[in-house]
Amino acid sequence: MTPTLNIAISAARAAGSIIMRHINQIASLSVKVKQRNDFVSEVDNLAEQEIIRIIRRAYPQHAILAEESGHSEVEKNDYLWIIDPLDGTTNYLHGFPQFAVSIALKHRDRLQLGVVYDPFKEELFCASRGEGATLNNRKIRVTKMPDLSYALIGTGIPFRPDQDVDAYLGTLRAFIQDTAGVRRAGSAALDLAYVAAGRLDGFWEFGLNPWDTAAGIVLIQEAGGLVGDFSGGHTHLETGNIVAGNPKVFKAMVKTLRLHLV
Repeated sequence: MTPTLNIAISAARAAGSIIMRHINQIASLSVKVKQRNDFVSEVDNLAEQEIIRIIRRAYPQHAILAEESGHSEVEKNDYLWIIDPLDGTTNYLHGFPQFAVSIALKHRDRLQLGVVYDPFKEELFCASRGEGATLNNRKIRVTKMPDLSYALIGTGIPFRPDQDVDAYLGTLRAFIQDTAGVRRAGSAALDLAYVAAGRLDGFWEFGLNPWDTAAGIVLIQEAGGLVGDFSGGHTHLETGNIVAGNPKVFKAMVKTLRLHLV
């Protein structure tokens, strides 16, 4: 295990402890609305501060991109930590147990590691470039599902006013007809981790942010899967339009998306 992965795990677990410490105090939490249907709680901020503190102590010169505080003030560095302290805040605020901490490290233009930690279920998904992916220290792989007909895939429903709901609904209709089922659980970081662990055969969503997907991308790639944008290209981290799955399901999903997004 690399030193950077150890730091990411320590930071994720520390943030998870903060999240769980407040889970029975949800009604009294301070919550702000960033935009329609997009919330941030004091727990998001506390968890993010703890993650940044742990990373800064080990790597004071590394740059940071975090959901709540944005880019760090550190001068440009080849290393960039990408952080979502609580992915699934709306779930968390409703007591719906599907949320996670997501931490990734990017070196220049290449993602190097990803950690997704579900503190409620105590599940730790980890991956380092070239070292494979694990769930609670056990190796994980994407499924061997050969096509879409029996596949279970995850998604996220557009919730921001600037998103094209009609375009999304066209893809949803197609995948409902073509697959064994579609699930929307409300945490993209966990959905991607579930693809890596073989719990989902594939996943797609519109307009995600880098902190939603960076760690999950590494997990899936190291578990033998593919990740791309809706045309099968490599702009997914920049555009936020992402499709992922085992190799055969990924290719079938891209084909479906191309047909419905022309």
